[in-house]
Amino acid sequence: MSVKYLRRAYVSFATHVYDVPPRMLAFLMFIALAILPLTQLNLTILERLTYANMIAILAVSWDLLVGRTGQISMGHALFWGVGAYSAALLFQYFGWPAWMTIPITMLVGVGIAVGIGIPCLRVKGPYLALVTMSLPLAVVGFLYYYPSAFHADTGIRLSALWPASFGWTGSFLANYYLSFALMAVSAVIIYKIATSKTGVVFVSLLDDELASKASGINVTKYKLLAFAISGLFGSLAGCVQGYFASSARPTAFDISLSIIPILVTILGGIGTIYGPLVGSYIYYLLYYYVFPPIIRWIAPSYAASVGVAGQQLVGFVIFLVIVIIFATRWPRGIARAIVDKLDDLQEAREIGEKK
Repeated sequence: MSVKYLRRAYVSFATHVYDVPPRMLAFLMFIALAILPLTQLNLTILERLTYANMIAILAVSWDLLVGRTGQISMGHALFWGVGAYSAALLFQYFGWPAWMTIPITMLVGVGIAVGIGIPCLRVKGPYLALVTMSLPLAVVGFLYYYPSAFHADTGIRLSALWPASFGWTGSFLANYYLSFALMAVSAVIIYKIATSKTGVVFVSLLDDELASKASGINVTKYKLLAFAISGLFGSLAGCVQGYFASSARPTAFDISLSIIPILVTILGGIGTIYGPLVGSYIYYLLYYYVFPPIIRWIAPSYAASVGVAGQQLVGFVIFLVIVIIFATRWPRGIARAIVDKLDDLQEAREIGEKK
């Protein structure tokens, strides 16, 4: 019986993954990320990879909302911050353990997404972008207005995800594999949604909203659904990252956390779902290991005066400029271009006779 199931699994893998070059590439990438921590990485690299995994979840949730339905959001940090602060408040005032707060914060993220989605449906294009961008800023002001309740100056401490027996190294390793599992599951779920009948409706809203409405599609329902799904996974990423950082601070609503998903999605390929994943890891490499050494080499005195944080800020600006140039010259993204090349391998080619 087991041999039968193994044979069926092998046939399914060979048909749906091995014989499809883009899927095989994605499979190999996931395998590489799974075994990477076993190569004796230092804890700093492991922590940064963990953060890249959570950014990938946030970016994929943004891509579903914007790349599939065209609902431009410039304030996706709202869901990240809501996830972190919801878990922190539940722990601070009710003493809830971590594994109880995570699903609750996801529901809170859905509620916030629907709550802001209803009024946001009245505006479109750049006006929607401005409204969504103002929401995280308003929340930060609210947190600082009630500092005693939200501990805006010091942040709210969160409990540890893992028992003390894990040790320092074990906790970092467990954090990485948890973030990797959540990233993989979230990406698969969002990809399945994007390629389902619901995803087809999302794309129809992107292509021609008026025609979709004329076809009998409940446009409001599907727009709110896109907001809800995006809020669900965005709050999941923020909540878990809050536990990794052991605190929730107003910086969880920082404007950079709204811009990074946009940058990595455009770099990887907007509207692809897999593009933000590739873009997140490219951003990770450039932000931490490419731009700072270049800045130290070009302007050593400036790099010494601003420190590592200043070098990374300059690197972020350089990355922004590169993405802007890249978007105009290569609008489909890196991941999309790679997939197109891999798809060419599947096309039948005529073999000419030698003369």
